[in-house]
Amino acid sequence: MNDVVFTKSLFEFIGTAILVLFGDGVVASNLLKKSKGENGGWVVVTIAWGLAVMLGVFISGPYSGAHLNPAVTLGLAAAGTFSWSLVVPYIVAQMLGGFTGAVLVYLYYKDHYDATDDPAAKLATFCTAPAIRNYGRNLFSEIVGTFVLVFVILALSIDGNTFEVGMGALGAFPVAMLIIALGMSLGGTTGYVINPARDLAPRIAHAILPIKGKGFNDWEYSWVPVAGPIIGGFIDAALYCLIYC
Repeated sequence: MNDVVFTKSLFEFIGTAILVLFGDGVVASNLLKKSKGENGGWVVVTIAWGLAVMLGVFISGPYSGAHLNPAVTLGLAAAGTFSWSLVVPYIVAQMLGGFTGAVLVYLYYKDHYDATDDPAAKLATFCTAPAIRNYGRNLFSEIVGTFVLVFVILALSIDGNTFEVGMGALGAFPVAMLIIALGMSLGGTTGYVINPARDLAPRIAHAILPIKGKGFNDWEYSWVPVAGPIIGGFIDAALYCLIYC
């Protein structure tokens, strides 16, 4: 791996770790017992997730383009606006970043995990679960949410908007607003993963960490927040190529 690829991958790792640290952190603050933020509500979660994405994008944007999401990386590569040679290093870095962010949340809230009896609440601080389990509709929700996310990112990459494949520091604010809007409008069904690194990597961390009374990992559902975002990203790429290629 040359220095350029290493630097880009490093900032994908850092950005994704920050995204998950703040994003999963606000969920832990809301759900875990004896937390100052307990029962803060969905609006608090969505705003904090938007700001978490903004911080990750702002920090890593000038160096890596701040994908912070395998669905974004694959979608941009399929659309021809990102090199396929960087796809594997980026996705590996994003997954490691998501895992690291989740571990930091656990270490930070360790006493509160111990004080919480509900294993479902503990799992929810790492990954998502549908409000109503219907795999077809759950998958559809993730496809639509990710389609909107990647569509806007691709729009930001068009000449006249901004640079760095639409995800440089200048793109941090509109992407944050997009995440907040997605959460408040479309997040009620699945919790709006729209990012495999945000869901699968922390779910793996949950399975590995010595969490008291952690219960199950819900692997039966875990494919939905991976497949949905990837499909949504590829649909975006096809549409982008149809219009611009």
